[in-house]
Amino acid sequence: MREHFEKEVEELKSNLIRMASLVDGQVEHAFTALETGDIDICRGIKAKDSEIDAYDNLIQAECENVLALFQPVAIDLRFIISTLMINNQLERCGDIAINICQRVKKTGEYHQLIVESQILDMGKQAKEMVKNAIDSFITNSSDLAKSVLVNDQKVDDYNKQIFKFLVAKMQSDNKLIEPCSHLIVLTRNIERLADHATNIAENLVFYVEANIVAHRKKIKSFEESSEKGKVV
Repeated sequence: MREHFEKEVEELKSNLIRMASLVDGQVEHAFTALETGDIDICRGIKAKDSEIDAYDNLIQAECENVLALFQPVAIDLRFIISTLMINNQLERCGDIAINICQRVKKTGEYHQLIVESQILDMGKQAKEMVKNAIDSFITNSSDLAKSVLVNDQKVDDYNKQIFKFLVAKMQSDNKLIEPCSHLIVLTRNIERLADHATNIAENLVFYVEANIVAHRKKIKSFEESSEKGKVV
């Protein structure tokens, strides 16, 4: 029975790694399209999305099958739970790659504005987070996963900074209102991409260390606020 279980788990992990590799490529190509304005790259990304969706369905079915047949516990159960969560996050990363390409089509003529706004720098940071989150799963490295969590704040800082820059551009030149609006939507997508990478990393830490680190900032802030509000 154990041998059968391990075989099923190995197949499940292999499929998730294949899906992760596809998503990593999609994200890489999306930012290449953003940097170069190459619409042909965007068409290739759209064509690949159905393959990611197929893996999404397959992995969900495999997880359900393992849960039903083997009723795993402890670290085995954490692996299945984490796989389900990571699978969902990867599928969303694939969708965001398409969303980025949609904005490339709208802003291709404003390359200098994209450079000046530091959107490419923000994208580079988010892309690295996705890659490291995927690698942390492949290697079961909670240390690498935690490095992703630390870098999430950098993307958030870029997002705030770029928003202010683009608003100032729109105020100074009304001809830039439309392209800047598209770029603001683009930064929201990049910020969400970093969030999904963070979620993948959090689930890897949960699997490896049995430690729930999701929502850690909000919970800490809530606890601190509660402490201040106590009547002595």
